[in-house]
Amino acid sequence: MRVTIKKRTDKKRVQRIVRHERLRSKVTGTAEKPRLSFFRGSTTLCAQVIDDTSKKTILGLATNSKEAGIKGKNKDAAVNLGKKIADKCKEKGVTTIVFDRGGYQFHGVVKAFADSVREAGIKF
Repeated sequence: MRVTIKKRTDKKRVQRIVRHERLRSKVTGTAEKPRLSFFRGSTTLCAQVIDDTSKKTILGLATNSKEAGIKGKNKDAAVNLGKKIADKCKEKGVTTIVFDRGGYQFHGVVKAFADSVREAGIKF
């Protein structure tokens, strides 16, 4: 991937995208074991459960959505989002997933999210 980089933030974004592409080449979701994709935006956190074989999103939730009722993008918001996404997964009959950290380091907000999903009973 060749991209013209103008600022340090652009460089960091491009590096994350490259890491995510490398991760996505190894991680795929199936109907039995879908992929839980995590995104950390500038104002919100987003999570989606995706079946890559049929190219369908099973469910998705973000901290700024009305049904989530969560504000912010800190660790507390990540923990609450993880619990809500795990409850929705159980409603849909999903018990095991593959975690896609989105190219982010497994640390801080990403780790808090993953741990809360595990604590709620989803295996990965």
